Amino acid sequence: MKIQRLEKVIEQLGKKKSSIYRDVREGLLTRPVAIGARAVGWPSDEIDVIVSARIAGQTEGEIKSLVTDLMEKRKTFKKEAA
Repeated sequence: MKIQRLEKVIEQLGKKKSSIYRDVREGLLTRPVAIGARAVGWPSDEIDVIVSARIAGQTEGEIKSLVTDLMEKRKTFKKEAA
C-alpha cells in the first residue's frame, strides 16, 4: 500500500484541490492521513476503489457508503497491525 500526496490525487481524480476537500467533507472521498507534521496523503488503494466505483456508475449514495466502509476498514487495519 502506498500513500499518494495531494498532487497525485488531483491528477488521478481530475479535480482541483478545493473539489477534493469538498468531496471529503461530503463523504465522497476518504479523509487524508497524516504522513508528517505538515503533510497528508491518501492510501492509493482507497483512491483506486473510489475511481473504480465512479467508472462503474455508482450513485453518490453508493459512493458515500463505500467511503464509510473504507474508513471503517482503517480502524480494523490498525487493530490487525497491532
